Amino acid sequence: MLDLDNLVAIDVHTHAEGPCGCPSWEDSRELQEGMKKYFKKEFEQPTIPEIAEYYRKRKIAVVIFTVDHEHNLGHRRYPNEEVATLANENSDIMIPFASIDPHKGKLGAREAKRLVRDFGVQGFKFHPSTQGFHPSDRMCYPLYEAIAETGKPALFHTGQTGVGSGMRGGFGIKLEYSNPMYLDAVAADFPDMPIIMAHPSFPWQEEACAVALHKPNVYIDLSGWSPKYFPPILVQYANSLLKHKVLFGSDFPAITPDRWLKDFEAIDIKPEVRPLILKENAIKLLKLRG
Repeated sequence: MLDLDNLVAIDVHTHAEGPCGCPSWEDSRELQEGMKKYFKKEFEQPTIPEIAEYYRKRKIAVVIFTVDHEHNLGHRRYPNEEVATLANENSDIMIPFASIDPHKGKLGAREAKRLVRDFGVQGFKFHPSTQGFHPSDRMCYPLYEAIAETGKPALFHTGQTGVGSGMRGGFGIKLEYSNPMYLDAVAADFPDMPIIMAHPSFPWQEEACAVALHKPNVYIDLSGWSPKYFPPILVQYANSLLKHKVLFGSDFPAITPDRWLKDFEAIDIKPEVRPLILKENAIKLLKLRG
């Protein structure tokens, strides 16, 4: 169990794409090399126990997931069951999410229920651009219905992505799928399913703020960017109208929590809002207090 009182923060956005040498890593090797150039840093995918120890030393709880883009990219996914099992073995610091490609239809819906029931999965991750779908496409609704039935949140990548950035044709990955306005319809049709819009949603930041402001079940995580690059309107809304709906996320291993938190200290966030973003909003959203 998480010791919430002793945690410094809760990172709601980290990746477990499988350690080097595993099938999912080998399938995505070309993309991984492209991401290193985009983020201008060398990083390898650590194992889940290594990630747990890294965060444990920092007293930061961590939401962890893989991304299932088997249909669109043809890459084998890192099994959700393995992610959840290893995360549960480190439940003092880790919270397992899962990822199911919505193209899997009713089979994916059955999997979602099974993962929550049998593996303690606490939420679901989507990446519309790499998975190749519009979030408001009715194809996705059987899966959303299953997730809504469990009461767990759905986390969607929004905005531009570092995946495929600078590669020929963007590796075939299309940005328009990740316009946050597509989530407005999802939030309206599934009002009891919490939705997290991941990242500052460049170039659609105003759209993201509008959806989060209009729909009570929609939140924003701040992962994938150093806070020093946050658009002014995002900082403005995080400090005011959305102060209870903004969440800390790093996008580890692409960005480390050390770098993110250091840069977060330097931006103009009100003292009373900082603990909300870093921990309290996530505790409430993820229902971590009994």
